[in-house]
Amino acid sequence: MKIALLGYGKMGKAIEKIALAKGYEIVYKVSLENAFDFMPISLQNVDVAIDFSMPDAAVDNIHKCFEAKVPVVVGTTGWYDQFDAIKKQCLDEGQSMVYSTNFSIGVNIFFKLNKLLAKMMADQPDYDVMIEEIHHTEKKDYPSGTAITLANQIIGEHKIKDTFKGRLLYNENTPAQSVKPNELLIEAKRIGAVTGDHFVKYESVIDGIEIRHIAKSRYGFAKGALYAAEWIMGKKGIYTMEEILQL
Repeated sequence: MKIALLGYGKMGKAIEKIALAKGYEIVYKVSLENAFDFMPISLQNVDVAIDFSMPDAAVDNIHKCFEAKVPVVVGTTGWYDQFDAIKKQCLDEGQSMVYSTNFSIGVNIFFKLNKLLAKMMADQPDYDVMIEEIHHTEKKDYPSGTAITLANQIIGEHKIKDTFKGRLLYNENTPAQSVKPNELLIEAKRIGAVTGDHFVKYESVIDGIEIRHIAKSRYGFAKGALYAAEWIMGKKGIYTMEEILQL
């Protein structure tokens, strides 16, 4: 399999390491140094592209993959305000795409648990719910795409929460933020070199219930993205990791 890496930061390099160990070939890389040279023709010898770039570059990268008729796996988040148009283009043109806020197999199992818990808690008005996410200080967007997915899953089941409110914290001593009853609070913390830590917390005056996923390295994200790249070969349409893993 011949792969293009659209984004050659820490995630791109982690994917490259796994791909080369499996005998695949990295035939094209897009980094900050050559991003302006990236054109659809750059993908002429590519079987699949994997995008872990930046939110402001992802949509343009997807368009170029579609023009080149190359399947694309998109792990970049922060561009979902344009998702509906991308989905329509993908389906109308018979393109191939996998997208996910998180390609870790463990996180996608966590998503499934979150949905199940949200259904069970939907009829428990004594519990309030919030999400906390912690990432390294180099992460640009907040809340994380993973936290937004968790929030939307909860909102889909909750009787009161119909939107989420993100808050970026750099100081652990910052007072808790008040939110309206219909708002689901997502507290985003940027600390050191944390790969990714997500909590879903239900609290009442009597007790609390919490589920958590801890990412110990980028290997899980990279492995999942490469698995998605293998899976999408020969298929048309737009898919999520949940569909690929049949969760």
